Amino acid sequence: MAQTMRPNTVGGLFATDGKPHPLQDTLLAVTLVLGITSFVTAMFHDLHLLSSWTGLVGLATGAYGLWVSETTRERFGLILGLGASGVGFFLGMAHGGLFGGVVG
Repeated sequence: MAQTMRPNTVGGLFATDGKPHPLQDTLLAVTLVLGITSFVTAMFHDLHLLSSWTGLVGLATGAYGLWVSETTRERFGLILGLGASGVGFFLGMAHGGLFGGVVG
């Protein structure tokens, strides 16, 4: 009957310890949005500026988010966002880079 004494931690989507984490949740959301944007725009050759910059910012926010994260659920989402940001960043760099075609 020891399981009846455990606290219910299923209630929160990201906070498995039952405490609110507004900074970590915001960093998670920003990293996921930037990662998805970078990944999707990396599939289009002409959008390399958007892809590389959103990927770079997504990598920075994801790295800081991992540094301050407190729960496994937050880290899982941040790793997904970091992976998408990294793929988008490197494909954007391969297609022209951060300043490709602008500086001249």
